Amino acid sequence: MPVTDPRAEFLALLDTSLAQNAFIKLVLARHVGDEPELQRVIVKLATVKGAPCLSFVYRYKTRDITKNFSLQDGQQFVAQALPDTFKNAHLLTLTDELQLEFSKKNKASLHRNKQQQPREAPAQAHDREKKRYLELTRPFLTDLGVTNARHELIPAMSRKWKQINKFIEVFSHAFSTSPLADSAQAVRVADFGSGKGYLTFAIHDYLANTLLRQAQVTGVELRPDMVELCNAAAGALEHPGLVFECGDVRSVVPSEIDVMIALHACDIATDYALHTGIRCGASIIMCSPCCHKEIRLQIQSPGLLKPMLQYGLHLGQQAEMVTDSLRALLLEACGYETKVFEFISLEHTNKNKMILAVKRDSAPTNAALLERIDALKAFYSIREQRLETLLRADGLLD
Repeated sequence: MPVTDPRAEFLALLDTSLAQNAFIKLVLARHVGDEPELQRVIVKLATVKGAPCLSFVYRYKTRDITKNFSLQDGQQFVAQALPDTFKNAHLLTLTDELQLEFSKKNKASLHRNKQQQPREAPAQAHDREKKRYLELTRPFLTDLGVTNARHELIPAMSRKWKQINKFIEVFSHAFSTSPLADSAQAVRVADFGSGKGYLTFAIHDYLANTLLRQAQVTGVELRPDMVELCNAAAGALEHPGLVFECGDVRSVVPSEIDVMIALHACDIATDYALHTGIRCGASIIMCSPCCHKEIRLQIQSPGLLKPMLQYGLHLGQQAEMVTDSLRALLLEACGYETKVFEFISLEHTNKNKMILAVKRDSAPTNAALLERIDALKAFYSIREQRLETLLRADGLLD
């Protein structure tokens, strides 16, 4: 009886699955190569310029890198990687699930599970119709350097393009569930810390050209050169209702706001922005906080948590979590449905939190939530939280 080679059998089954259009996914794991931060490689089918290929996603601790290979080169890569670079390979096909494992001495073993019911073939990457909330042909993208004169995406701006679309996607879902969706009035937007205006232009364009709504959008930015640049672009591109002003959330406050945006507002600037949104009765508040100095300087480690919070990193993470939890609870107490989630990076960082609040129907302040806020502050010996102070000064929590 011939002795089978598990590795050769696995590679042959991989080849067969590709030849018979039965391939779904391949995962290479237990990395033992020269890159210590590489965790695994995920391989899927893709179509590039009309030709089938294998898309390899290299998953590191803090980032992903994608490389595309022809079917032949991709199979050759897998063959060379086993077992010198990866000690484990997991192959999923329409009819089988195979696991190839290597011991420390590189002894191979192959486990195979037959599917009772064939799986459905997945849609290939790059061929799927991606949901885009803005079109690359929009003139402002060219003027801001996202696309070239032929409305083609500039490669260096691909991440910014993804960020813009993700932001509009989040806004679109929030808008559809807010009171603004059923109103015929112009939508008034204030974007604090608007920078070069990528998102300010995008939200104005989405409101005016996709939703066909009148929009009065104000970008507020501290840097005069950015304000001048954006106003010039808005005038040249004929974006009526889009203006930029020099200042910050404390100095420039429109009398009425339907949508309040403040991304990367540092420390208590986030609280002033949230307060402005609540005080002006904004239906949607989109805020991305950064820095949490106010609470970190006050927070006292409860007895049980002292061993954990004696480390600066943990204390900083706890201060961030407590701060943004208090903000979310205060928004809820003021009648907002609030979510806190990781949002795609706007400054090329790995993590970015967003506080998204959508106004509910008018309701009295939630006393039970205020009690939870007091209990949370007492637990960490927090004397003051700026948003709460601002709301109480205006009588918005009474």
